[in-house]
Amino acid sequence: MTTSDPRTVRPAEPGAPPRSAGWGLVLFLFLFFTLNFADKAAVGLASTRIRAELGLSAEQYGLLSSAFFWLFAVGAVVLTAALRKVSYTWGAGLLMCSWILSMLPLTTPTTFGVLLASRVALGFFEGPAHAFCQSVIADRFPPERRATAGALVNAGSSVGPLIAAPTLTWVVVNWSWHGAFTVLVLAGAVWTVCWFWFSERLPLRRPAGSGSAATTPDPNGHLVVPFHRLLALRSFWGLVLLSFAGYLISSLKVAWLPAYLSEGLGYPAGTVGVLAAIPYAAAVAVLLSAGALSGWLLRRGRSSHLARGQLTGAYLVLGGLSMVAFTLLDAGPLQVVLVVLAFAVNSVAFSVAFAGASDFLPARQRVAFFGCIIAAYSVAGVLAPYGLGLIVDRAPTPAQGYATGFFVVGLIVCALGVLGGAMLNPERARSELERLSMRGGGS
Repeated sequence: MTTSDPRTVRPAEPGAPPRSAGWGLVLFLFLFFTLNFADKAAVGLASTRIRAELGLSAEQYGLLSSAFFWLFAVGAVVLTAALRKVSYTWGAGLLMCSWILSMLPLTTPTTFGVLLASRVALGFFEGPAHAFCQSVIADRFPPERRATAGALVNAGSSVGPLIAAPTLTWVVVNWSWHGAFTVLVLAGAVWTVCWFWFSERLPLRRPAGSGSAATTPDPNGHLVVPFHRLLALRSFWGLVLLSFAGYLISSLKVAWLPAYLSEGLGYPAGTVGVLAAIPYAAAVAVLLSAGALSGWLLRRGRSSHLARGQLTGAYLVLGGLSMVAFTLLDAGPLQVVLVVLAFAVNSVAFSVAFAGASDFLPARQRVAFFGCIIAAYSVAGVLAPYGLGLIVDRAPTPAQGYATGFFVVGLIVCALGVLGGAMLNPERARSELERLSMRGGGS
């Protein structure tokens, strides 16, 4: 893979599609991410039926939701390292096939143990998806277009559940929750066939000579720093805090939002399917606007600290304040608006903020760096769903439990947004790496 010249989009690997196909690649990665998040959302959308069929308490369901993330960090690190040796064509194809195989046992009646194991396996194989996609985008697009391209791909994290909410809810209500996974398996198979048809016919192993030095020079390629020094940067920890806050929102949106609308606010099943889709629709607009705003700020000569770190932090603080506010209101239109705002900002942390990291990282270390970020923020996916389940089970009523849980999470998101936004400073990180390189890597 390569990093593009500031005014030119170049192929990432020998034989890759021409420049005109760059946005075609974005489209396929967008669909890849769409299915990725539809897979995540399926259990949340079918939560009522699953809990009824298997006799699960809120705590047990919270455990099931968090199980997806038990090996997510391991997959993010281990599989991300393995994908560095695989061409992008086969990397995406193999990941999708592994997702399909992980969901197959759920297409027929099964037990809680099988469901739990399936979610653990799916989490492991979905771990590297975000780092993989963002690495491809970073290699294909210059800095001023990187946030927009990344936002388009990350929009799949909202479009997936947006499509899945009404579609899979209808399947669950009129067929069964197993039917929802059958639909996802078939959709994944169709994507895989189309992907290999569209994508360049590359060998499984990345061709020799591919990478940053093979074609366009990497603007950060001269930075030679031991990998562990990257993990000591303030910007690394700023990105950890921002993405952790984003994933607190993401994991609760996927696992608990439909149940909250039903049990906490009393909306009927048909209405829940519609209401659960609205935050995902809003998130697409938020993502695209945030990516465009970040690029516009850079073109206007503003710092990447503002365009990447502080901008992401501001969106997250808005989401956190909205979450705190909706717990204090009675059910009604204003509360729905605040719910939408609270659950629409999370993906900015995975597009705009990650684009900021690409501004100072050497291309050869980008995937591993992103993998470490994902391993860190996946902890939010383990803690938040299970923690909320515990609170709901121990509260006098489900509504009070949800209100308490979301109030606390909203405050945490605000704090992390402020701290992370202040710490993610790509200019400062690049200057520090320049100094370390001049001293021989800082070792």
